[in-house]
Amino acid sequence: METVPPQRPQVCVVVIGYNDAAHVAEAVHSALTQGPAVSEVIAVDDCSTDGSPELLRQLAAAHPRLRVVARGVNSGGCGTPRNDGIDAGSAPYLMFLDSDDILPPGAVDALLTAATEHATEVTSGLCVRRELPSGREVPWQPELYDRPAIVRRPADRPRLVYDTLCVNKLYRTDFLRRHAIRFPDGPVVYEDFVFTARVLAAAPRIALIANPVYVWHVRRSAARLSLSLDRSGIDNWRARMDAHRQAVEILRDAGEKQLASAASAKFLEHCLRMYLRELDAHGPDYQREWWSLTRAYLETFDTADLDRAPAPGRTIGQVLLASPEPVDLPRLKQLAARPARLLPPYARAADGTPIWSDALPEVTLEHLLVRPMRLLPLAVDAELRPRTRTSVLTLRLHELYGRVAAAGPTTVDIELQARHGGHPGLRSTATWSAAPTEPNTQNTTSTPSTPDTPTGPDATWTAQVPLDLGALTSGAWHLRLKLRFADGTVRDSTARAVPGPGLLRRRALPNLHHGALLVHPYATNSGNLAVRLAPGMRGVVGVLRRRARRLLGTG
Repeated sequence: METVPPQRPQVCVVVIGYNDAAHVAEAVHSALTQGPAVSEVIAVDDCSTDGSPELLRQLAAAHPRLRVVARGVNSGGCGTPRNDGIDAGSAPYLMFLDSDDILPPGAVDALLTAATEHATEVTSGLCVRRELPSGREVPWQPELYDRPAIVRRPADRPRLVYDTLCVNKLYRTDFLRRHAIRFPDGPVVYEDFVFTARVLAAAPRIALIANPVYVWHVRRSAARLSLSLDRSGIDNWRARMDAHRQAVEILRDAGEKQLASAASAKFLEHCLRMYLRELDAHGPDYQREWWSLTRAYLETFDTADLDRAPAPGRTIGQVLLASPEPVDLPRLKQLAARPARLLPPYARAADGTPIWSDALPEVTLEHLLVRPMRLLPLAVDAELRPRTRTSVLTLRLHELYGRVAAAGPTTVDIELQARHGGHPGLRSTATWSAAPTEPNTQNTTSTPSTPDTPTGPDATWTAQVPLDLGALTSGAWHLRLKLRFADGTVRDSTARAVPGPGLLRRRALPNLHHGALLVHPYATNSGNLAVRLAPGMRGVVGVLRRRARRLLGTG
C-alpha cells in the first residue's frame, strides 16, 4: 500500500448529533482545526428539532470543508447516522466524532502519521474520559496504549476487544467498504460493540499509538443523558447484553475463537462489575430482574471461557450461576469494586478448601491461596471521626485465609487525593497492630499462620491516623492506601466506608484555619470512603442552603 505524506488532505471526520445545538459547534470546530490533513468534515444531523440544522448550515457557509447531511427521519440511535457518514465520505481515511465530544489538537496528524508509515487499515489512540463540569480526566483502557505497537492480526492482541469504542480510531475507508463493515441501524444502544467486532473479525493490520486522540465528555448531570450513560432502567442492561452477544457471535463465526473468549472475559471483568456496583441504587424488583437476566445470559457461556476469565469477575459470575435468587449483594458489590475487596465471612469446606459461603459451597476460592499477594482482594474498613482539632481515621485490615498473616502487615501509607484533578492533599504513614480476636471455636488448636491454615474469620490488624482536615481545600477528597508487608509486597488499595450510627453524616466544626469547617464522610458508588469539605462560614452556609433546596425540591 502506497504511503503518502500526512499533511496531504486525506481524512474525513464524521460528526453525528441529535438535538445538541449547545455542543455540536465545538465538536465541528475541533475537527476543522486539526489542520490540512482533514479534507472534509461531514456533520450528520439526525432530524434535530432544536435549531441544530440551521446552526450547522451557518457553519458550513463559513467553512468550505464542512458538509451537512440532514436526515429526514430520526433513526433513534447512533449507528444509522454513522453509516450515512461512511456512505458520504470521499477521503481515503475516516474517523467518527460525537457532537458532545471533541478531538484534541494534533489527534488526526498523530493517527495519520502512524497509519501511513505502517500501512495499517486501523489506527487507534488513547481516549480520555473528561468528567464535566469538574474536568477530571480518566484514560480509557490505558493498558492498550502505554506504548506504540503494530498488531499484525487482532488475535495477536486479544486485549483489543476491551476497547469497544469506535471514535478513537482512524479507519481506511476502502477497508470498511470492502468488508461491508457497518453499524447496526435504528434505535440500537452499544452499536459500537457490534461495529468493533466486525472490524476485528476482518483481521485488519492495526497500529496503536500512545497519543490522546479523543476526549469523551461525560455529563452525568445533563438533562438528557447519553444513551450509554442512562442506566436507570433494565432495558439498558438488556441492550448491553444483546450487543455483547452479537459481538461474540461475530468473532466466533469469523473463526476468531481467542477474541471471542476474550470478549466473554471482558463482559465478566468490566460490564458485570460496573453494573453490580450500581445495583443497590435500584429497587428489589429491578434487582431480581437484573439477576435473572444476567444469570440466563451467563448460562450460555462456554464453561472454559468462564473458567479462564480473571477473578473477581469469574467469582461474581459463579455466584450468579449458583443462586437462582439475588444473594449477598453488599458483599458482591465490594468484590466488584476497583480494586476488588472480599469481605468476611471467609468460609471453608470440610476439606479446608476456601468457599464463597456455607450456603454456596460450590463456588470455590482456591485461587486465593496461590494468587500473588499484590493481587488479592484484601478488605480494609475505614471509619473517619471528624473532631474540632484533629480528626481520627481508623483502618481495619482483614485476614484472608491466612495470607495476610503470612505476608506480615507492617505499615500503611495514607493519602487524601482530590477527586477533581487527582492532586495529593494530606499524607501520612501508620503502623499496623494486631487486633484481639475471639477464640476460634471451629479449630481450637493453636497453629502458626500459614497460607494454608485459617486464622479465624475475625482476625484483623488496625491502624489509627490523625488528620488535619482543615489544611485541605474545599471539595471532595478520596482515600488512597498503600499497604506494605514484611515479605516485600506493596498493594495499592482503597478502604470501605463502614456504615454505622453517626459515621457517615455532615458535621459543622469550629476550625482554627477557617473559623468553621463542614465535614461530610461518605461512601462512593463503589463503597470507598471519601470526605467532602466546605471550609469557612460561607462554605458551610452554602452547602446547607443547597441541601435545603434539594430537600424542598426547588433546586
